[in-house]
Amino acid sequence: MSKSPSNVHASNNGSNNGAYTISEILTQPLCWTTSLGDLQTSGLLTKLKDNFQGAQEWLFIGCGSSFYIAQAAAFSWTEITGVRARAFPASELILFPENALAARKTYVPVLISRSGRTSEVLRVAEQLKKRGIKTLGISCTPGQPLESLVSEMLLLPAADEQSTVMTRSFSTMLLALQALAATIAGQAEFLQHLKQLTPPVEKLLSSLPARVNDFVNLHDFEDYVCLGQGPLYGIACEVALKLTEMSVSYGQVFHTLEFRHGPKSIVSPQTLITFLLSERGYLAEVEAMEEIKKLGGTTLAITNQAEERAKAAADFLVELALDGPEISRVAPYVITGQLLGLYTGLKKGHDPDHPRNLSRVVILEEESPERAAL
Repeated sequence: MSKSPSNVHASNNGSNNGAYTISEILTQPLCWTTSLGDLQTSGLLTKLKDNFQGAQEWLFIGCGSSFYIAQAAAFSWTEITGVRARAFPASELILFPENALAARKTYVPVLISRSGRTSEVLRVAEQLKKRGIKTLGISCTPGQPLESLVSEMLLLPAADEQSTVMTRSFSTMLLALQALAATIAGQAEFLQHLKQLTPPVEKLLSSLPARVNDFVNLHDFEDYVCLGQGPLYGIACEVALKLTEMSVSYGQVFHTLEFRHGPKSIVSPQTLITFLLSERGYLAEVEAMEEIKKLGGTTLAITNQAEERAKAAADFLVELALDGPEISRVAPYVITGQLLGLYTGLKKGHDPDHPRNLSRVVILEEESPERAAL
């Protein structure tokens, strides 16, 4: 009989290491339901639609995990609304602002920060405010400096976290931005698909933690690679970051088909290559996974539904089995990577709640920058 997620956690861990993180991973489906329900009840999405509809371009801006939300949100935005969207790390707009802001068109910058206090995001918000540009902020913590610097604010307090690394805040902020895109595009059916993610993901989480834990304890990997294309590239970046943050392991990320062009030289049985298989790129991506398997790599595949070739090429397979269009199913792909980082960290004797060299919020002092996860 499989262990429950809480028992898996306890068996890996003689102390309370990772307690916040595992709780925040496992409560994601409930958090999605609560947050999307609150947005609908408040009427905020309709208000934001009225304030920002008609923009010719959207810019999604963040740091660390929030930048990877920006990447996934920008791809989603164009898919859902048909309006061009781009993603930028906040540092790019601080150091090279004209590259992003030179276009002679109306655009909406979206500033993403779990805490509402990330220094680089606040600096960008200040720059944009001085230029008289209307902005949207998204955060999980009310009453923070970002609120006073943006034109409108999208708050998701149910998604806030106690742990250092972002888990449920990542997926919930991404879903909220997808919900806003669907509202602006008048796609009520898409909104329903987002709301229907909770039951199947809760079912998945009844067994997935035990499976990931067992897989981690069966292997000793030296290298970690995460691969994704299209809507899943930003998610692949986040999966690699979760491994790096929680387990102090070096994780690399590439577009799936780009891995052939040089990086595959690192492939060995001690290399874990995680494939996030898209729907539209499925056949080409499975072919790449088969190639890596033949080279001796250990493969982990996350897909919505797998056919026989994928099952044969994957050493560890996660099937999400979700309904709805592909872009509505992007956020749940991150969960396996979060668990992989958590259990790898526990196996190595780390506390995933408090990774070394990191703090919960990046607040840059004038002379002594502080490193952090957000």
